[in-house]
Amino acid sequence: MTAFFQYYLGLPYGGAWFVATIVGTLLIALPLMLAVAMAIYADRKIWAAMALRRGPNVVGPFGLLQSFADGLKVFLQETIIPSAANRGLFLLAPIITFTVALIVWAVVPFGPGMVLANINIGLLYVLGASSIGVYGVIISGWSSNSKYPFYSALRAAAQMVSYEVSIGFVLISVVLWAGTFNLSGIIEAQRGHILGFVNAFGVNPLLFPMAVVFFISSLAETARAPFDLTEAESELVAGYQTEYSSMSFALFWLGEYTNVILMCALNAILFWGGWLPPVEIAFLYWVPGWMWFFIKIGVFFFVFSWVKATVPRYRYDQLMRLGWKIFLPLSLIWVFLVSGYLMLTRYGSSL
Repeated sequence: MTAFFQYYLGLPYGGAWFVATIVGTLLIALPLMLAVAMAIYADRKIWAAMALRRGPNVVGPFGLLQSFADGLKVFLQETIIPSAANRGLFLLAPIITFTVALIVWAVVPFGPGMVLANINIGLLYVLGASSIGVYGVIISGWSSNSKYPFYSALRAAAQMVSYEVSIGFVLISVVLWAGTFNLSGIIEAQRGHILGFVNAFGVNPLLFPMAVVFFISSLAETARAPFDLTEAESELVAGYQTEYSSMSFALFWLGEYTNVILMCALNAILFWGGWLPPVEIAFLYWVPGWMWFFIKIGVFFFVFSWVKATVPRYRYDQLMRLGWKIFLPLSLIWVFLVSGYLMLTRYGSSL
C-alpha cells in the first residue's frame, strides 16, 4: 500500500508510509466495529434459539439494527460517576480495555499480504498486548470504590494470570512445529500439513489436544461462560461494570466482543489454517482467502455462543483447579512431547 501512495500520489516514502498506515488502520477498525455490532446480534439470536425464543426481531429487518439502536441509546444516556470513585482512573479503565482490544488486530493476517504489520514476532505481540487488557478490568474494579467491582477485579487478575500461563505453553508447541513467530508463517506452515492434503495443525494427533486446551483457555481469557466469574450476575451484580453507565459501559462491551472475535481468529490462525481452505483441492482456492478466514471465525464464534447458552458457570475453585492442576501440567508435558518428536524426526539427522 505504501508503494501505491508513492506512485499515484507522488509522496515521499515517509509520507506514503504514514498515509498507508492510517488507511490500513481504518480498513481494520471500522469493519471490526461493524462486526462487533453484528456479533452481539448473532450472540443474542443464538442464545434465543437455544432457549426456543425469538431474540431481537423488532428494530430493522429480522432485528438486524438492534445493536445500533442499543448503541444510540447508551450514547444518549448520562455518564454517572460515583461520588467516591477515583474519577480519572474510573474513566480511563474502559478506554484501556477498548484500545488494547483494537491494537492486537494490527498483526492479524486476513489473507496473503493482507496484514497491517507483518512483524516476525507477531505471536509475541499478540500475547503481550492481549495480556494488558486485564489492567482495564482491575483499574475499573478498584477505582469504582465499591465492593462488588473490587471483588470482580481480584477474580479477573487471578483468572487471566492462570490461563495465560497455559496459553503460553500451548503457543510454544505451535511455534516449535511452525518454526516461526510470524502469524502468516504459521498459517503457511499448515499448508498440506497432513498427507499433503489437510491444511490444519488441529488434525495433527500431537497438536489436537493443544487446540482443545487453547479453545477452552480462550473462553477463560475472554471471561466468557462458563468462566464469566468476573461479572457473575448472581453473585456480583455486573462485576467490574456495576458502577458504569452510558458510553463508558459500552466501551467495555465493545472491548469484550472485540476480544472474543480476536480469540476466534487466533483459533483459526494457530490450528485451523487461517485463510487456507480446509483441504488442498484446487477449486477451493477459487474462494478468496479472507472469506475462508471469516468463515472459520464465524464457526468458532458460534461455538463460543453455544457454550455460553448451554454450559453452567463453574465455581471459582473449579476454575482455578482446571487452570493450574490440569491445563498447566498438560501443556507443559506437551511442550516436551512436541519438542522431543521434532528432534527425533525433523532434526534427527543433525544430532
